[in-house]
Amino acid sequence: MVTSVAPSPRVESLSSSGIQSIPKEYVRPQEELNSIGNIFEEEKKEEGPQVPTIDLRNIDSEDDAVREKCREELKKAAVEWGVMHLVNHGISDDLLQRVKKAGKEFFDLPVEEKEKHANDQELGKIQGYGSKLANNASGQLEWEDYFFHLVYPEDKRDMSIWPKTPTDYIEATSEYARQLRSLASKVFSVLALGLGLAEGRLEKEVGGLEELLLQMKINYYPICPQPELALGVEAHTDVSALTFILHNMVPGLQLFYQGKWVTAKCVPNSIIMHIGDTIEILSNRKYKSILHRGLVNKEKVRISWAVFCEPPKEKIILKPLPEVVSEEEPAIFPPRTFAQHIQHKLFRKTQDALDAK
Repeated sequence: MVTSVAPSPRVESLSSSGIQSIPKEYVRPQEELNSIGNIFEEEKKEEGPQVPTIDLRNIDSEDDAVREKCREELKKAAVEWGVMHLVNHGISDDLLQRVKKAGKEFFDLPVEEKEKHANDQELGKIQGYGSKLANNASGQLEWEDYFFHLVYPEDKRDMSIWPKTPTDYIEATSEYARQLRSLASKVFSVLALGLGLAEGRLEKEVGGLEELLLQMKINYYPICPQPELALGVEAHTDVSALTFILHNMVPGLQLFYQGKWVTAKCVPNSIIMHIGDTIEILSNRKYKSILHRGLVNKEKVRISWAVFCEPPKEKIILKPLPEVVSEEEPAIFPPRTFAQHIQHKLFRKTQDALDAK
């Protein structure tokens, strides 16, 4: 009989154990703690900048002026913020609710059931159920568990990892991935035209229909007894081309905009979209990949569904496109594969943590 090594405790298990104070590895450094407030109070604030909401109803309108106005608003948000709430995005509220219900029901299963889907990060098996391993340099942990898997293209999926319970998980998630892939194409087209490129150019540069990967990460943020000391996700930019996020209407997302943390409102039936590093690189920073983080709370579980649209790791060299580079605006980024970009970010993060010690 093979005995498996017991996994490190899941954050959910810590949360439900009745602890009054969180383990020290979850406590953020002092310079971060100064900026962590009560997320419910933060979400109520009306003053100051607000994450833009972009209505996509007219993105394909046959009326030139109406269509261009919609596309211009999306482009402006990508230039100024790099993040936005998308409404009237064409994906039915019924499907969004099915995706959220299935994900919640998976996380409602006992931890022992979820462990059957556990990943093994140390062996490089990143798909499945997991919690963050400590980054050796900082030793910091995040207050979340997650479920991560590739959802599109369909021929690249590993169905052995997908939960069979709840029964609607596979069908709802598959259909959502298909529809999200179409929405991503529309966004790529608008962003390409906004740079003065041919409509299909950006999508081609990130791998096109065959090679662009959609990776879903369901983030589960349990109730935290000391939310003022922890983060669900530490500050980062996404390495993806685009990221699309659903959530269960519990606030938590914050964006670092004009030197301050701005809390994203909960907008019904919306999908949050981030511009990722990949598009920032290709556009030579004309479109922004914004720094963001996730706060936790002591009242409600927060769940978010992030889908990262990623180029193939080795096949494409990411660098500013020649059309967006000039003598006045030289290339900001050196050529790298997507895999090299990820390594570069990890190295910098590790180095920054070592430098801080």
